[in-house]
Amino acid sequence: MKYIETLREGERIGGIYLCKSRQSALTKNGKPYETLLLQDKTGTLDAKIWDVGSQGIGEFEALDYIDIVGDVTCFQGALQLNVKRVRKAQDGEYDPADYLPVSSKDIDQMYGELTGYIQSLKNPFLKRLAEQFFVKDADFIKRFRFHSAAKSVHHGFVGGLLEHTLGVVRLSSYFAENYEILNRDLLLTAALFHDVGKLKELSTFPENDYTDDGQLLGHIMIGAEMVSDGIRGIADFPPKLASELKHCILAHHGELEFGSPKKPALAEALALCFADNMDAKMETLKEAFGSVPEGNTQWLGYNRLFESNLRRSSGENG
Repeated sequence: MKYIETLREGERIGGIYLCKSRQSALTKNGKPYETLLLQDKTGTLDAKIWDVGSQGIGEFEALDYIDIVGDVTCFQGALQLNVKRVRKAQDGEYDPADYLPVSSKDIDQMYGELTGYIQSLKNPFLKRLAEQFFVKDADFIKRFRFHSAAKSVHHGFVGGLLEHTLGVVRLSSYFAENYEILNRDLLLTAALFHDVGKLKELSTFPENDYTDDGQLLGHIMIGAEMVSDGIRGIADFPPKLASELKHCILAHHGELEFGSPKKPALAEALALCFADNMDAKMETLKEAFGSVPEGNTQWLGYNRLFESNLRRSSGENG
């Protein structure tokens, strides 16, 4: 098989990919077609089955591994696969490790840097809380290092939650160094914990989909509850500090319409909101540009996440 990141327009490919999702639809003329999202460890690829009734289209479901033949085309600046034949792959024909998208960065190195920030905390209560999760809880550490940060929008890969959290902690540290109004220990601890609720909001790979608690509660509420549980295990944890930390987590999306039950009322909560949004948006752009053929500086079309037409800059490094 050819990995998705190596595909180029005009190629005919054949190989096994994970069918991340499958949806049926109708063209404007009423002809049925199907949209697939194919995945391997290097990324995802939109695919279309235009001739649904063809004998070459076998039976398969979403989350099946499928052996597929198709032509790589380009639509609105992004690669797409026109599927000609497909069948469900059998056990032994593939290695699941080839199909889980993984952070391009070293997970051990990232986690080491993250725990370094924990060791730099001076407030004994916040430091103990962070160590309770990120240093002493082996099960939490294992899940945190493996988990994604999102279903699809940004950091939706193995190690994504770690990579995003570290990015937010780095930005928070920069903010604290440059704006003396900020309480560094409070801000960094809030950054560490801001998305821990995603461990329960999203299922593990290959599903990486919303759980019942994710749909009913959301990661912000779940994360605040996890932090509350941790605080209860620390004797004499200052109540005001606990409330300030939980407020930062509850307000980190910034607006009620974006899922935060509270708007930022502390400087640290506002800084965390900016750091979270910056890291998420930059990764979203990176992933959007990653599906564009190398050297393409044409406009990509309207992007609903940014509410704007996007393209690469002519001077982009890469």
